[in-house]
Amino acid sequence: MTGGPLVLGIETSCDETGVGIVRGQILLADAVASSVEEHARFGGVVPEVASRAHLEAMVPTIERACREAGVRLDDLDAIAVTAGPGLAGALLVGVAAAKSLAVALGKPLYGVNHLAAHVAVDIVEHGLLAEPTIALLVSGGHSSLLLVPDVTHDVRSLGSTIDDAAGEAFDKVARVLGLPFPGGPHVDRVATEGNSAFVAFPRGLTSGKDMARHRYDFSFSGLKTSVARWVEARERAGEPVPVADVAASFQEAVVDVLTRKAVLACQEHGVDHLLIGGGVAANTRLRAMAQQRCDAAGILLRMPRPGLCTDNGAMVAALGAQMVSKGRSASALDLPADSSMPVTLVQA
Repeated sequence: MTGGPLVLGIETSCDETGVGIVRGQILLADAVASSVEEHARFGGVVPEVASRAHLEAMVPTIERACREAGVRLDDLDAIAVTAGPGLAGALLVGVAAAKSLAVALGKPLYGVNHLAAHVAVDIVEHGLLAEPTIALLVSGGHSSLLLVPDVTHDVRSLGSTIDDAAGEAFDKVARVLGLPFPGGPHVDRVATEGNSAFVAFPRGLTSGKDMARHRYDFSFSGLKTSVARWVEARERAGEPVPVADVAASFQEAVVDVLTRKAVLACQEHGVDHLLIGGGVAANTRLRAMAQQRCDAAGILLRMPRPGLCTDNGAMVAALGAQMVSKGRSASALDLPADSSMPVTLVQA
């Protein structure tokens, strides 16, 4: 294993078929086949459509990753796969493919947690993680604050969303504003031309009483509803809706809460490293505000490049490589696909 273990990672938790290959801390290939266009006409991800797309894309995506990396399947030291959380049918496709490869090649199999993989992916860009690290994960399905002493076996939940995740709120607000699915990139793009102080939308779970009960938790359902009601009131009055200003104001409310609570978690736990990952971590305003607030607080901020924030096989391979490097035991071949796998369970 010169240069570290060579690991192939498979990610199929939602609508992207990702296959990555990592040697140690070096990313060799990151092949992704997305089915997002097939879901766009439904305004959201359809589980059955996603599962079928994974089935069709799996073998070609594995072959493409091997070509990009210049390796053969026989060269691999291990196979890693997202075992959960995610859409049950979609996860089953990836887990079945990984089991087949592991058996056929005689290689160890590591079923890993999707959220922990979002943390681990930054290793291939910025090197090994500080231990401990605070991680803020924000995506369509998750908004979580984590304390991560060791990403291969010790991930602790500090807080999470109690209703809509940040990415889910972006999708719903985009729909209200007449923007395409997926909403996150379109809200981000439109917001650059808007006034973020145009509407003072609520900051969920930030009042004194809420901070006492939900110090590191998030809530975006009320914010989403507030935006919808504001837009409806304008439309009833026959007034035009300033889409860019509403998008910017909504985005500012989301980003303000996310970064405020992440920095607070670092300060109160004595951790001077913050990692932000997940699909919403590609948001330009989130990246800018996080950098500004971390600089002011003396916290070192780490964020993968936007292409590694969304779901991909590289993140699974990166975590798998760390599992092998640290001597973690492989998963059993009868490992399940767990759609509700808790973030504290790093490996199935």
